[in-house]
Amino acid sequence: MTVDSQNDIDRLKEIGHIVASTIKEMKRNVRVGMTTQELDELGGLYLKSRGAVSSPQKTFNFPGYTCISINQEVAHGIPSERKIQEGDLINIDVSAEKDGYVADTGHSFQIAPYNLSLTRLCQYTHDTMMKVISSLKHGVKLNEIGRIMQSEAEKGGYKVIKNLCSHGVGRSIHESPEILPFYNKHDKRILKEGLVITIEPFLSTGAEYAVEQNDGWTLSVPDNSFVAQHEHTIIITKSQPIIVTVA
Repeated sequence: MTVDSQNDIDRLKEIGHIVASTIKEMKRNVRVGMTTQELDELGGLYLKSRGAVSSPQKTFNFPGYTCISINQEVAHGIPSERKIQEGDLINIDVSAEKDGYVADTGHSFQIAPYNLSLTRLCQYTHDTMMKVISSLKHGVKLNEIGRIMQSEAEKGGYKVIKNLCSHGVGRSIHESPEILPFYNKHDKRILKEGLVITIEPFLSTGAEYAVEQNDGWTLSVPDNSFVAQHEHTIIITKSQPIIVTVA
């Protein structure tokens, strides 16, 4: 989507605030022994209370309101009877629609007791996301996103998950452009003012690819590595991007 009015910006900020607040509410209520289904239902109730509808559920008939991935699960984890355990690495990804506008956000965090290496992974992934965002404006080459993600991952001793991409958003859950998480010198596309995209690095302690599981949804690493993801929806401007997914 490309915004062409202040109303577009305001509506994106509204749904962005809703999805970010949904994650905040889910994280606040998560408990050891709770099932991911119970956690998802909390998120679904919050979305409904704000007049929003789950995008993956509406668009793809995803079996949940939100995606909840644990430990070796990287993305698109299906809410289930799986119980949350001490020390789990959890990723919550929320995409929702209201009044025809869609925003998408994600957050990785740990359940106590904390493992310092996982704490660092989560924080470093968040910092990488913010470094990418702060570098973007109208006229910047789109492949700068992948270049920075890959460079920062290597500096931190991590790898990027190469088959999970940032993407356009705004009117539907996944729009063009698809944005690779690594540098592609042949990509000549330029960021334009008003473009709405996600920035979502997936940083890994080992694996470089996520593999679809038998449920047809969940993407997991094929080894015992861990992956963190953080995601914002942003609007490209002539200066600093507008982050719409703020609680």
